[in-house]
Amino acid sequence: MPTRVFARPEVAIRRTRLFELAEMRWAALAVALFALGLAAQLTAAPDWLWWGLYLACYAAGGWEPGLAGLRALREKTLDVDLLMVVAALGAAAIGQITDGALLIVIFATSGALEALATARTEDSVRGLLDFAPETATRLTGTGEETVRAADLSIGDVVLVRPGERIAADATVIDGGSEVVQATITGEPLPVDKTTGDEVFAGTLNGTGALRIRVDRRASDSVVARIAALVEQAGHTKARTQLFIEKVEQRYSLGMVAVTLAVFAIPLAFGDTLQRALLRAMTFMIVASPCAVVLATMPPLLAAIANAGRHGVLVKSAVVMERLGMTTRVAFDKTGTLTRGTPHVDEIHSVDSEFGETEVLRLAAAAELDSEHPLAAAIVRAARAAGQQLPVVQGFVADPGRGVRARIGERLIAVGSPAAMLAGSGRAATDADQAARTVVNGLQDKGLTAVIVTCDGRPIGVLAMTDQLRREAATAVDLTAQVTGASPILLTGDNSRAAHRLAAQVGLIDARAELLPHQKVDAVRALQSTGDRVAVVGDGINDAPALAAADTGIAMGGAGSDLTLQTADAVIVRDDLTAIPAVIALSRRARRVVVANLAIAATFIAVLVIWDLAGTLPLPLGVAGHEGSTVIVGLNGLRLLRRVVWQQSAPCRSGT
Repeated sequence: MPTRVFARPEVAIRRTRLFELAEMRWAALAVALFALGLAAQLTAAPDWLWWGLYLACYAAGGWEPGLAGLRALREKTLDVDLLMVVAALGAAAIGQITDGALLIVIFATSGALEALATARTEDSVRGLLDFAPETATRLTGTGEETVRAADLSIGDVVLVRPGERIAADATVIDGGSEVVQATITGEPLPVDKTTGDEVFAGTLNGTGALRIRVDRRASDSVVARIAALVEQAGHTKARTQLFIEKVEQRYSLGMVAVTLAVFAIPLAFGDTLQRALLRAMTFMIVASPCAVVLATMPPLLAAIANAGRHGVLVKSAVVMERLGMTTRVAFDKTGTLTRGTPHVDEIHSVDSEFGETEVLRLAAAAELDSEHPLAAAIVRAARAAGQQLPVVQGFVADPGRGVRARIGERLIAVGSPAAMLAGSGRAATDADQAARTVVNGLQDKGLTAVIVTCDGRPIGVLAMTDQLRREAATAVDLTAQVTGASPILLTGDNSRAAHRLAAQVGLIDARAELLPHQKVDAVRALQSTGDRVAVVGDGINDAPALAAADTGIAMGGAGSDLTLQTADAVIVRDDLTAIPAVIALSRRARRVVVANLAIAATFIAVLVIWDLAGTLPLPLGVAGHEGSTVIVGLNGLRLLRRVVWQQSAPCRSGT
């Protein structure tokens, strides 16, 4: 039976039109003036006519780069754009005005194409924001009113009719529908939404009506934050680009010195002024490093934009470049390889004073203010049982260990067996022994055990289970293929549960019962052997390890401000298979950068040798120089294509 294939909804992106850009309009005018001047020259029109048309071509195509070059010169920076304009003016000065005008035309056209390429990359980012509707239907005590989406406040109730786009990040409080979230998460299929579910601004409602309560202002919505961060990434520079820019100034100064030598030496040995000057100007043009400067950033920025359209936020060009260097990936367990939505499977009391119901009630009250997935599961279980949670005071969270809070006169603590049971200076009690026996039995079954204590003594054990992500085994296998090394598991969970999960997903190296600082130690140990380590975690408890890694990748950035701030990259879609895909995309971008540098260097070397060893015609030198720049720019933009992500992304069974 053939497998049904679902097409991924495309993110509709408004593409900048050619003549919306000033650079394109000036380039077109320069081309038209050059064509008219050439026609006048070939038809034996008066000299003043075609000279005037060529000079107008100079002005149209050269004023902007010339002005930019002069501004750079005032800041003691030598801009290659200024050198191009000087070369064109030099050609006119020795009567080669046609060649100079051709240089201006090709140079202006190349610059316009670069501007168009940059605009198309920026369009990919702005396309995210275009999905957020301008207005929303707000419900009030007297009925409905249409308001600007930007004016919605937290707590407002909004009606979303079938087929409308959702105006704000919000929680569904009534109704049910399917929502297309491709603009945010890249998910190919609609997601069912009902009461209590989160929805995002810019996503498309399906056939049902929804009443939603606004959780974030428009400026704080996921789509706005992603767009802002991706746009910010466009202003960063990769290490390769920084090195090129550092070398560029010295290279440009050296090039000017060699140009003067190329002019003066032949002139001193009897060459004519016109021939010597023409050769020197040709050398200055073909030796200019325009293509080299353009080799790095377009591929990396195009890769960032492509990843962003598919639910992966890469926060800088530095990160995109570094991702491709990854040799080892370390996965967290809860919320990463598992869905992070565990539930309470069993409740065991180990103190006769407290029954199972009371153990759950006290644990839920203590965990109420915690953001940890296990805490949320305990609170859900208590509320599902209809329990009223008491008021707590003095809540304290200790990452990797647990939480504690005071309920009346009692100090309730909830945490891992390693942190809560006897050891570390406290004598064991019968309750400790009973709890340890229960914990061993639960861990033998692969369950996660959570200890509840009252005033320091254990009163109960909660057994937690979590669902493995459907794509976890595939993602682990593909990550190993991409990096060439098997990933490892770093978790604070017990050893039996960790190794049980590792066996399910195909991980060989599983390191369990790690506190946050021990995860950092594990990452640094890998780095000390020469590995470039990427850590994948939930962005909260794993923050130290994410920070210590060469690249920190957080899962599920849709709801966590901390995740967006601390991680280098965020898998917004919460799909593990995006990790090998984005690493493969980064490696492809780096290959394009290397190819661009090779192309640029080859063109420069061939043209320079030709000019020095023979006679390189100025128009051919201009065409070769600008042609290499255009080729390099367009080569980088190939990474914007949707098919590039599809080739990088793995194919999963059932799709």
